[in-house]
Amino acid sequence: MNKKLTSVNNKEVKALYQLTLKSKHRKISNTFLIEGLREIKLAMKNDWQIIQLLFCPKIISEEDLNKSFKNKVKKTEVSIEVYKKIAYRNSTEGVIAITSCKDHDLKNIKFKSNNPLIIVIEAPEKPGNIGAILRTADAANIDAVIIANPKTDIYNPNIIRSSVGSIFTNNIYVGNTTEIISLLNNKNIKIYASSLQADELYHNQNYCESCALILGTEDKGISKDWSQNSYKNVKIPMLGVVDSLNLSNAAAILIFEAIRQRNFK
Repeated sequence: MNKKLTSVNNKEVKALYQLTLKSKHRKISNTFLIEGLREIKLAMKNDWQIIQLLFCPKIISEEDLNKSFKNKVKKTEVSIEVYKKIAYRNSTEGVIAITSCKDHDLKNIKFKSNNPLIIVIEAPEKPGNIGAILRTADAANIDAVIIANPKTDIYNPNIIRSSVGSIFTNNIYVGNTTEIISLLNNKNIKIYASSLQADELYHNQNYCESCALILGTEDKGISKDWSQNSYKNVKIPMLGVVDSLNLSNAAAILIFEAIRQRNFK
């Protein structure tokens, strides 16, 4: 018989709830939560370790759960009250996975191809932007996403939600700006840094060779370290009144220009 969690005052339930709230608890336990069948399946397909499935039988039956996950994972039944307490979203299908974090250190970096295309985001603050960029990175099947000087951990529930599970399909790495520049230089990867102060237009560049596309925050842009160490500083022309694009929109424009050149030119 499955273990059951029925009280929101249970210590285990309180600990799970903290995983949705605070990065500190995710780091200490080295675990985080995934909600939804699609997202959990993507994580399992891409070799993320699912420790336990929490399911609410009032939303999803154990029979339906077993059809999706067989008997490979430990399952714990939770009451509707407990599920509502620990669920971050209102529209998930009654199942939450307790999952082990991965090591995203730069020393582990791997590329999907011999001619990598990389996106680097420096000090992003909004989880929704990070999730949207991960979604774009998956759509373009780029080699790696690197987050420089992160302001939040990548297991923030808003990142997982807005990425629509693509957090589990991308190669994601974290480091500081100095070590990322060093890594890119050592691997002969050209740096194209996006900057409103640049003279070069983004679409006049050649992204067919190994390259990294660098974006900073919407308010501050990239740091001087990037602009001074780039192969080219490039800009997306702004033809209206506003002086910047949403970070995820800017990333999509640069990424798909590179993809167009590599695959459709």
